[in-house]
Amino acid sequence: MNVFSIIALLFLGVTPALAHVGHGATESFAAGIAHPFGGLDHVAVMVAVGLWAALQGGWALWAWPCAFVGVMLIGGALGMSHVALPFVEPAILASVVALGLMVALAVDMPVALGALVVGGFALFHGHAHGSEVAENLAGIEYMAGFALATATLHLTGIGFAQLMTRNALRPLIRVAGAVCVVIGGALYAGVIA
Repeated sequence: MNVFSIIALLFLGVTPALAHVGHGATESFAAGIAHPFGGLDHVAVMVAVGLWAALQGGWALWAWPCAFVGVMLIGGALGMSHVALPFVEPAILASVVALGLMVALAVDMPVALGALVVGGFALFHGHAHGSEVAENLAGIEYMAGFALATATLHLTGIGFAQLMTRNALRPLIRVAGAVCVVIGGALYAGVIA
């Protein structure tokens, strides 16, 4: 079974995480910065992108985090504009498991294809948050803060992976990916919220 089959099965088998409903203020830059740090789904996915990019190295080190943030902002604009996007919550939950698997299995993928995978998940993350914000300057400020926090979490994953590589602890990067998979499974099972 290849990686794309696994991702397709994840989409079919998940139920809504409902992790993005009524989660607090969505009308300031500070609230946008704070939000990604408040949920395991956010932290796991954003760090996993950085971990996977660092494992891949080369252009992926910058292309994948940039693709995530850029497409997330496009998804946010779609959400703010009330453009419907199906399967948002299941895709977000699937992203935790799928991107964790990419790290845990050290999946080697062409940079452009990896950017499509990462960007595909980012579209759903952005849409979920764009749908919750005000359609004014405060909403745009929130999304800007959210983008900055997302990039910070990507850099955290990259930094962790580089530290582990320098200290001959590279297998711990894959363990961190497995932790993301466990978090996704626990979210799916409702063990954690």
